[in-house]
Amino acid sequence: FAFLPPITRLVFRRRWNKLVSLRRRQEELFAPLIRARREAGAGGDCYVDSLVKLTIPEDGGRGLTDVEIVSLCSEFMSAGTDTTATALQWILANLVKNPAMQDKLREEITAAAVDGEVREEDLQAMPYLKAVVLEGLRRHPPDHFLLPHTVEEETTLDGYRVPANTPVNFAVGEIGLDSEVWTSPEVFRPERFLAGGEGEDVDLTGSKEIKMMPFGAGRRICPGMALALLHLEYFVANLVREFEWREVAGDEVDLTQKLQFTVVMKRPLKATAVPLRGDRSAAAAVTGSA
Repeated sequence: FAFLPPITRLVFRRRWNKLVSLRRRQEELFAPLIRARREAGAGGDCYVDSLVKLTIPEDGGRGLTDVEIVSLCSEFMSAGTDTTATALQWILANLVKNPAMQDKLREEITAAAVDGEVREEDLQAMPYLKAVVLEGLRRHPPDHFLLPHTVEEETTLDGYRVPANTPVNFAVGEIGLDSEVWTSPEVFRPERFLAGGEGEDVDLTGSKEIKMMPFGAGRRICPGMALALLHLEYFVANLVREFEWREVAGDEVDLTQKLQFTVVMKRPLKATAVPLRGDRSAAAAVTGSA
């Protein structure tokens, strides 16, 4: 917490103590696992192994301490939780508002998961599922801005003068709503990502072109992009396959946005989940929050 001013622990003493307690709990959970990987030789290619083997040339070639690795592990775990949960809620909200779209997606999932269980390899045979997830990320990216960066010297970019030491950011939310790129950008329409649509073969990495960039682009693109897409496709496929999602009577889904840690639904999603297998009378109201 070195970046926080010393007065923070005095003014916000209760919150500070809670923060310290949470940090201590993180170390209790992660440190034994990190030590076990270190003692095992860290010969794999997972992220933690790469941290164990990492050296810092600018600091005498030392390796990362357990405390530093705990911080990095907590960052990548928490960074992927809120954003994925937020994106999932937005996607489900749009499916609840569009029953025909939900039915079309369910038909594709049922046809692809022939043995009754959705597996990772089945996802490759679900183009409409991928289109639904991409449309959710285009229309409702969890983060509407990237982390800002500063130019070290004055430069000119596409005719615009950018003075030295000027913070530069990218309006991710607005990029996905550009009417020169997307037809009726305010409308949730997954078909735009299928063959013939303006989003067909869209490049999320930004190496070819940038039509949308929910994960950033270039060298500093989100390292968890592939995992986030896999999680979203897998979660949506199973939730739609197992349940029919309906609006709660008298409580229409509201797609108004609200800025918190991520851009969430101002009124968290409330929906009725009707089981599609077993007892269909066992419907339950589900409330989402982010």
